Formats: sequence, C-alpha cells, structure tokens
Amino acid sequence: MFTSFWACLYLWTMPAWSVTAAGREKIRKKATYVVVSNHQSGLDILVAFRLFFPFKWVSKVEMFRVPFIGWNMTLNGYIRLQRGQKESIEKMMTACERTLARGSSVFFFPEGTRSRTGELKPFKPGAFILAHRMRLPILPIAINGTKDALPKASLNFHGFHPIHIQVLDEIPYAAFAQLDPVQTAEMVRQRIAANVHTP
Repeated sequence: MFTSFWACLYLWTMPAWSVTAAGREKIRKKATYVVVSNHQSGLDILVAFRLFFPFKWVSKVEMFRVPFIGWNMTLNGYIRLQRGQKESIEKMMTACERTLARGSSVFFFPEGTRSRTGELKPFKPGAFILAHRMRLPILPIAINGTKDALPKASLNFHGFHPIHIQVLDEIPYAAFAQLDPVQTAEMVRQRIAANVHTP
C-alpha cells in the first residue's frame, strides 16, 4: 500500500496526466490472481498502482539496479527476469509459483515489451502456463492513454492526456481449463484488445 501511495503521488503531482480507474470493485479481496495487462508505456507501472491492490511484479533485472526504485522493488519481493536467458526464465517461473502459492497475485505484461502504436502484440505464454499449473483465475487489465502521455523510448511530456485503467471481469480457471496455454493467451488477448483504443 505504501508503494501505491508513492506511485500515485507522482501521478497526482503531474497536472498533465488525469488518471481514472474503473472496475476496482471486481477485484475479490482474498483472491489470488494471475494479473495480465497490455503495455503501452513506462507509465503503466505507476498507473497500475492506482488499483490499490496488492500484487508482485515480474520485472526485467535491470530495473532492480536503479537507485531507490530498485531498492523498493527488492524490499517488496518483486520477481526478477533476465530476458532471453532460459535459466532465468525457469527461476522466474519457480519464484512466481512460490509467490502465488503464498496467496499473492502476480502482475504480468505478457506482450513482453511496450507497444509503440498501442496495438497489442502477441502474448507470451508464461503467465498462462502459471494460471494452468496453479489453477488460478486470470484478471485482465486494460490500460489506455499512457502511450500518448509518455511514448516508448521517450522521457518528454506531450501535453495533457487522459489515462484510463480498467479492471475487466476475472476469468475463472474453469473457463480455460480445457484450453492449452497458447489458446488461453489468445483468448485473454482478445478480451483486453476489445477494451484498448488503437489509432
């Protein structure tokens, strides 16, 4: 919760960003989710904290080396990933399983990288393999507006932009139990894409 307040402080002090959150009432307080969202901008991380919902991030290992931010991530027990390294991916999956088994939700950007256009990239299967292994519900999240507010590979502000984060209906395990992880990924991708505004 401290991190949520810390992140929101940045958003509240930036008048050019008007952030609204919808669907928070859909999050069951005692449920454990595999949370998945589209990824448009570095702002998505701050915006996700507007949900005031406890979860662990899966983040590339380089972020843990950033002063203050990286220290906070370590203290919060976020999960490291060295992209492209098979051993690191296996360690990440094991850490996610332990975290989910303890009752803590884990938040993924299954596109793997930010989209320059806002159009969803194909979803990588990792999050969905975990949902199958752990037999847990998936909580889809749709984020709009961050792409224009802070585009990928840019640190420049681009005027006033409304930003919106929406919690979609959770997908219970029974709804995808008969699918494989790749099919599950595509089903969830389509649900999120229907709520993401693209040019």
